[in-house]
Amino acid sequence: MKGVVHIAYPVAQAIRQRTPPEPPVSFEGFLGWCDEDTRAEWVQGEVCVMSPVSDRHQDICDFLTAVVRIFAEVKGLGWVRSAPFVMRLGEGVSGREPDLMFVASAHLGRLRETYLDGPVDLVVEVVSGESIGRDRGEKFVEYEQAGLLEYWLIDPIRRQGEFYRIGEDGRYRLVTPEGGYTGLRCCRVSGCGWNGSGGRRCPGCWMYCGS
Repeated sequence: MKGVVHIAYPVAQAIRQRTPPEPPVSFEGFLGWCDEDTRAEWVQGEVCVMSPVSDRHQDICDFLTAVVRIFAEVKGLGWVRSAPFVMRLGEGVSGREPDLMFVASAHLGRLRETYLDGPVDLVVEVVSGESIGRDRGEKFVEYEQAGLLEYWLIDPIRRQGEFYRIGEDGRYRLVTPEGGYTGLRCCRVSGCGWNGSGGRRCPGCWMYCGS
């Protein structure tokens, strides 16, 4: 069409991906730089741009978000969001974009216009080849130190789900399921029964709610 300039995809992608500011960057500076089209996290004064996710990863995230959000809203339990919404863990610590997060109604005062100020009650991360070290290492430690109540790791690579709950000593403990299941049985956050039995849509994390 005359008068319309067509930009090749690689060029258009490069235009959209702006260069992150040089560290150290304040959290406020990160929020000012990052826009709705940029997936990035703020880690100890540095901006870390995230890689694009795969279709499989997004499919699992969308499925989990739909199930958890509908349940939370019907039961009036709290607030559910998926990436890219930022969760600030603490002053000078990090601002992460979990794949899914749940905040109980009692803690909704932590919600801000463009981020959540403080740890949520539940975080779910879907592991990928690119994020495996971050999800099982950096984020695991940060979430534990922040006192985040529950951390779910959904690993489609290993076809399993791992469910961690903060203990009285402030350390994450892998939840031991009841009845021989391979997932979480009693979720303190949601207050209902959750079991894992190898569902097809979400490997290792088949969820249901008891009466």
